[in-house]
Amino acid sequence: MARPKRIDQTDLLNEIKVTAWQQIAENGAAALSLRAIARALHITAPAIYNYYPSRDDLVTALIVDAYTSMGDAQFAAVQAEPAGDHRRRLMALGLAYRQWAITYPQRYQLIFGTPIPGYHAPLELTDPAASRSLAPLIDALDAACQDGKLRLSQAEEIPENLRQQLQAFGQVYPVQHIFVLYAALAVWSRVHGLVSLEIGHQFPPFVEDIQAIYQLQLDRLMDETLS
Repeated sequence: MARPKRIDQTDLLNEIKVTAWQQIAENGAAALSLRAIARALHITAPAIYNYYPSRDDLVTALIVDAYTSMGDAQFAAVQAEPAGDHRRRLMALGLAYRQWAITYPQRYQLIFGTPIPGYHAPLELTDPAASRSLAPLIDALDAACQDGKLRLSQAEEIPENLRQQLQAFGQVYPVQHIFVLYAALAVWSRVHGLVSLEIGHQFPPFVEDIQAIYQLQLDRLMDETLS
């Protein structure tokens, strides 16, 4: 029987998460097991339970980490572009979104893929990180709106019930015009759809240059969104 491995307590939390991501990559998130992680690290199960009393606690921590990682990538992308060049900033966000998903497919699938049976994310823990990951897009669109560069022609088409929902969110995330929030959801959903198809290997097999499709769609989005 293997003797428990001595791991510095400051490193154990990271080791648990690294091993968890490896398990998710190999077997999927639904198969995640604290005992299996303990075996892989050659430590006792109670050592993990001190950090994560249940599998769901670990899943929640991984979801928060995934959203935080995606948010960091989005903030880094937009900060590298000139403040007044709205098209470049939005384009950078779109490209960074796809690149992050390709680099971290397990993280992407955990937050956007098939739900884990029996797991319900505690929104009070996951929502702040999820909202932060969308903030750079909202900020970029709001800056474009303030400069008069956001196409507002579709604003009148927003149904009243959706408008009320957006206005409620606007109380938490103030913007120049309520259409900014609608535009953020519309842009994200289209970009997300393309990336999800790519990460899920659902494009037809004859389509090899997925990046070209993505770039064309980003260009179209920019034309539809900015004036």
